Amino acid sequence: MIANQDTGRPVCVVDDDASVREALGSLLRSAGLAVETFRSAREFLTSPRRDASSCLVLDVELPGLSGLDLQRELANAGVRIPIIFLTGHGDIPMSVRAMKAGALEFLTKPVAGDELLAAIQQGISQHHGAAPVGEHRGVIGASQSWRAVLAQAAKVAPKETTVLLSGESGTGKEVVAQLIHRGSRRSAGPFVALNCAALPEALLESELFGYEKGAFTGAVSARAGRLEQAAGGTLFLDEVGEMSPAVQAKFLRVLQEREFQRLGGTRTLKADVRVIAATNRDLKAAMTQGAFREDLYYRLHVFAIHLPPLRERQEDILPLLEHFVQELGPVVIGRPAAGISREARAHFLAYPWPGNVRELRNAVERALILCEGGLINPEHLPWHAESARSAPPPPPPPPPAAEPVVGDFPAQGMDLEAMERTLIEGALKQTGRNKSKAAKLLGLSRGKLYTRMERFGLS
Repeated sequence: MIANQDTGRPVCVVDDDASVREALGSLLRSAGLAVETFRSAREFLTSPRRDASSCLVLDVELPGLSGLDLQRELANAGVRIPIIFLTGHGDIPMSVRAMKAGALEFLTKPVAGDELLAAIQQGISQHHGAAPVGEHRGVIGASQSWRAVLAQAAKVAPKETTVLLSGESGTGKEVVAQLIHRGSRRSAGPFVALNCAALPEALLESELFGYEKGAFTGAVSARAGRLEQAAGGTLFLDEVGEMSPAVQAKFLRVLQEREFQRLGGTRTLKADVRVIAATNRDLKAAMTQGAFREDLYYRLHVFAIHLPPLRERQEDILPLLEHFVQELGPVVIGRPAAGISREARAHFLAYPWPGNVRELRNAVERALILCEGGLINPEHLPWHAESARSAPPPPPPPPPAAEPVVGDFPAQGMDLEAMERTLIEGALKQTGRNKSKAAKLLGLSRGKLYTRMERFGLS
């Protein structure tokens, strides 16, 4: 039984073969779907139901107007419906053209009932909310690299597979994770996000797994963690590479056994979640350095999607710019801006965007405030694109020379281990035992700091 999120919106079947229409109609009705059938593309185009369809199952070879022609007609008219093509023979070039034009699936007759129903469920899930392809709640872009990201996300969304999103900060990893969740069978469940880099180790563990009353000082009552909060839905772990080794080991058990315990608890709970993780670090390099568990890496790296930086998808800059102007204008200044000048557009296109889409959004917000509802011009932008392109940024000032730890070596020699322990203790004390900051002070990775702390009994 398919849960039709577009209540009252029928699945429309267009096929010139009456027996096919009857068989498909019977299959879809038995799955609890409303169905309307049409003998030709022209009949569908003239129907008032064309704008109210939740999904379109379309034969390629139709008399008069073909299925591909109908796809183009709908696109030109601004009618956005998930389209599943059916054909009596496998035509690879034709399927490539259909998919590039935005088709959801291309199936060969005779099609298996469960395969068709799964494709229709995916189409209904994506169509819920009427978000156009490539523009799902801010997921905007038409570049080849971005379409590849969206295609991979659409493929993996209906599965239960663990997904690992990689890319620089600000490229939109959480937005893509939400897109995958909305296209999944868990879309009716919660989407729960947790930033692993934003919390110290002890707090991250309690936030993730929850805790029982009395588990630690201040635990005056039991609390469900993010794993329980995400039950039936998706758990998104951002910056998963910042997990400490102890939390990594516990989370590995969640992925392996699909169960966990709250802190201070003895009861085993089921982890009914789909995991999507994200990182801006090279986890493979961290794994070889001992900072990230190899077994956890391979548990997360089941279906990997890399998000390209904005500087590598320049054709997406202007569509994103227009979107942010329309989205932020009413919020920031109470009305849309008058527009963006040609000179300002050139600056937006020339800038290298080290902060990616997040930096673009912030630049638009700043420009909206400064232009006060008028035209956005270059003087409203926080940089000079020409100089950013033509000249490299000045090198950072050299760090101040470190004070020498010792002068001449004493005649009796030195205890290097004791000195190393003293330095680590001092860094931990100075940073309030913030291990990330202490590691930075010492010039170590967090993984190497943990190794040394364990050796000296400081963990």
